[in-house]
This record gives sequence, structure tokens and C-alpha cells, in this order.
Amino acid sequence: MALRRVVILGAGGQARDTAWLLRELDREARAFDVVGFVVSDRARLGPHDSDVLGDTDWLEEHRAKWDALAIGIGTPAARLRVAEAMEARFGPLDWPTLVHPSAIFERASARLGPGAMIGAATGGSVELTLEPFALVNLGVTLGHEASIGRGCVVNHGASISGGVVLEEGALVGTGARVLQYLRVGRGSTVGAGAVVTKDVPAGRTVVGVPARPIEER
Repeated sequence: MALRRVVILGAGGQARDTAWLLRELDREARAFDVVGFVVSDRARLGPHDSDVLGDTDWLEEHRAKWDALAIGIGTPAARLRVAEAMEARFGPLDWPTLVHPSAIFERASARLGPGAMIGAATGGSVELTLEPFALVNLGVTLGHEASIGRGCVVNHGASISGGVVLEEGALVGTGARVLQYLRVGRGSTVGAGAVVTKDVPAGRTVVGVPARPIEER
């Protein structure tokens, strides 16, 4: 089987994590070849960003050199914006679903959308859902029937309990916990280390233990 040649969108730490995940999958099954990184604006590259092939014009100029794209960006709104922009420019694309070999969950009952990613040392249960472009980072736990919405990001060491629903574009910070059967609304942010004990409305940022909207603290 021919390797899928993947270009990563982004050049920061999340992009390097994505490249590592692709290399790990390739080492397991000879499935992917990482072509390199592209960004929307090379002028905004920082000192810690990776070397890049070019801006997104490179994709058009070298269309014969890549088969698929992966989003190496850790911000929900940006993940969704980039996916939409690329499909508007190129039409339907191949967005591989990337699951680190060390992740443990019942794969037969899981539903994982295009562009969804699950990082190393993730521990999950049964009937998980990751909508397109959802990102679950390193060492996250996912309870039964957890649903991670389109473009959501769950950061390192967070715990998503059984039956939790994260709506589109939500962000759960490092080490945060969302208790069972709660809902985090569209575009909301759960701060690092927070413990969510009740539903979070759309567009809110909650922090602390128990988690409360910033304006109430």
C-alpha cells in the first residue's frame, strides 16, 4: 500500500506533536510520510516554530507532492477556521484520523471523524465520539459515551467523565475535570485545573474548583 503523504498545517509545538504521532503510526504500520509543515503567514513564525515548506500557496504549487492534510494547531477556533479555508480552496480533502498506538479505548464502538486526533497515553472507555477535527491531547481520560465536538481541544491530563458532551469548538484546559453527564457549550473554555460540576453555557470561560464563570469570581 502506498504511503499517504501528509502536510501538517501549523509549525508550533502542536504541529511537532502531530508529526511525532504520524511517525509513530508509520513505524507501526508504514502508513504515512510526513512531507513537512506549512503556515498561513510565514511572517508570523516565532523562534520556537519548526522550519516550514512555505505558506499555504505551497500546497497549490506542489499539489502532486501531498495526499492528505493534518491540522497541527491547538486552538479550537483556529482548527475549524483552517479546515474550512482549506476545503474552500481545494474542495473535499483527505483528513486522516490519527490515534496514537498507545491509546486505549474500545475502538469497535467508537465514532471518530475525519481529522480527529487522539494523543499518546489516552485512556478511554466505550462508545466514544470524536467529531471532525477534535483533538484529545496526551494523557487524557475519556469516560463511557463521552462526546467531543467538532474542533474541540482537550488538553494534557484532563478528565472527561462518562456521558459528557463538549459542543463544537470548546476547550478543556490541562488537568481540568468535567464531571459525568455535563455539557460544555459551544465555544466555551474550561480553565486549567478547573472542576466542572454543572453545565457550562455557550461562550463562557469557567475556572476554579468548583468551576465558575470568570465574571463571578
